[in-house]
Amino acid sequence: MPPDLFDLSDRVAVVTGGSRGLGREMVLAFAEHGADVVIASRKMENCEALAAEVVERFGRRALPVECHVGHWDQVDRLADAAYAEFGRIDILVNNAGMSPLYDSLTSITEALYDKVMGVNLKGVFRLSVVVGKRMQADGSGSIINVSSVAAVRPTPGEVVYAMAKAGVNNLTSSLARAFGPEVRVNCLMPGPFLTDIAEAWDLEAFAETARRTMPLERGGRPNEIIGAALYLASDASSFTTGSVLKVDGGLA
Repeated sequence: MPPDLFDLSDRVAVVTGGSRGLGREMVLAFAEHGADVVIASRKMENCEALAAEVVERFGRRALPVECHVGHWDQVDRLADAAYAEFGRIDILVNNAGMSPLYDSLTSITEALYDKVMGVNLKGVFRLSVVVGKRMQADGSGSIINVSSVAAVRPTPGEVVYAMAKAGVNNLTSSLARAFGPEVRVNCLMPGPFLTDIAEAWDLEAFAETARRTMPLERGGRPNEIIGAALYLASDASSFTTGSVLKVDGGLA
């Protein structure tokens, strides 16, 4: 494909969970390909640090926004801040997520259940609806949800998270129909990536499991999400909507 299919010059991208991990990689890739970016996460200082890096490295505008996507009022303020600063949103990446550990299924409290569902599904729904309707009115846009291989290959240690991510896959299909033809809605479904979260893993045990269960026999490097993200964000995917793209080393 001609390189200009992946050009994002002067587009505006909002990335939740954008200050670390896969979100950080997408923010930097979008800026490198010409987009201005809105970096949202719960820790404002991390958003501000990455925004400064974007400006210094790529000369693009970057707006840091503190936002807990499990709260609708904060999601609404995030959308309003982005439109107030840039006048539009061309790309929305619903990347924020959480999967806290628990001792047993019976130890999961209602508060924990609601928190996990809120961050991983409720916030994705609300922000997609708020931004998607405005994208539709503006005539174009790309929404990229981020689910997980847990949506189709759940484990006992992530039951509520897996439920929520399966909902994200379903929501992707629903919103593709609701917002088409103006807005494309797709989903990235990552497998295990060696981001900062992996620092808490038993990496030796993980490496052995990966060799037995994954065709590529390893975890993903954080920057290996970039190709798929740029594809869905750009005109390269102009005839792609309602799709769930696995980026999982073959795990699923």
